[in-house]
Amino acid sequence: MTDLHLRPRGLACYRVSDTNMLAERAIRSLLAFTPKPDALVITGDLTDGSDPREYAVARELLSRLDMPVYLIPGNHDSSAGMREAMQDFPGFAESRTGKISYTADIGDVQLIALDTHLPGAAGGELGAEQLAWLDSTLRAGTKPTLIALHHPPALSGITHMDDIGLSDAEALAEVIAPHDHVERLLCGHLHRPIIASFAGKVMTLSPSTSHQVVLDLTENGPALFNFEPAAYFLHYYSQRTGVVSHMAYVEAFPGPHHFFADDGVVWPGDEA
Repeated sequence: MTDLHLRPRGLACYRVSDTNMLAERAIRSLLAFTPKPDALVITGDLTDGSDPREYAVARELLSRLDMPVYLIPGNHDSSAGMREAMQDFPGFAESRTGKISYTADIGDVQLIALDTHLPGAAGGELGAEQLAWLDSTLRAGTKPTLIALHHPPALSGITHMDDIGLSDAEALAEVIAPHDHVERLLCGHLHRPIIASFAGKVMTLSPSTSHQVVLDLTENGPALFNFEPAAYFLHYYSQRTGVVSHMAYVEAFPGPHHFFADDGVVWPGDEA
């Protein structure tokens, strides 16, 4: 999940987006999913303004989950604010100062969490120190790896979002390109479902759990948002399939219906 943009209780985001309610709906959707996911990764903008009241909402909301929750900051959070408010969350203890970067084993895959927050800026940066740490971490093993970061390194064609992207994307490409065990880059920031290639890897960018950025590929299109269906990505791994990424909608839709409803077979639940 990404870009929850939680607000102090009773306040909307951008006047019209009830992000707290929408995030609660997303968590309910995740809790109802079968089989239960092994972990939740939130790729930034957990809060809208790194306000302690917003982190308090986040703690209450995420406490409902009986799975590990891995967090990284986005441009609307702050590394220092998230570290202080969420210090008991997995990975934070091993990332004590500066950028919040850490590793975690989730079943048969490794998660590498990176911090692209740049104080006072909407764009992002990994920085030389974090890139060096990433390089040494990737060289240390060959376990299938998911790299989570808020700002996507690949361009989208949505100008106003690309203008506030990752400033050192080329340096990131140099680090990850040689490593075949990097299976996915998991990103947020753009509030849209986007899949792209970057440095020979697959980058998946999840929609927000709340409002979405308008799909406008015209040059210098305006920065607008709407309420297209919220969703999140489910990443499935097995040795047979590798990493397969599915987009799951938060809303409930009509169905399910059987494909062979007229074949004379009575299906469980249809007896009535």
